[in-house]
Amino acid sequence: MTDSTVIDIGQKALMLTVMVSAPVLVFGLVVGLVVSIFQAATQIHEMSLTFIPKMIAAVVAMIIFGPWMLSSLTNYTTRLLQSIPSLVR
Repeated sequence: MTDSTVIDIGQKALMLTVMVSAPVLVFGLVVGLVVSIFQAATQIHEMSLTFIPKMIAAVVAMIIFGPWMLSSLTNYTTRLLQSIPSLVR
């Protein structure tokens, strides 16, 4: 196994991590922005008003994108495990 192979595997793993986590983070960001605008407009500054909608958005994102996330992770893991014999040479 060469250095470039290890770097390539790490790079693909990091890219997959970013792709899998992006939907949840984007949902949380959008909901946080909407709640912040609402709080600024109404001058209500309650901490639970920010936290609870973000958690709900994260759960909704996991429900919507969960099957895609799981299939992406299993596909990557399967390819990685199948490539072990060629990496060991």
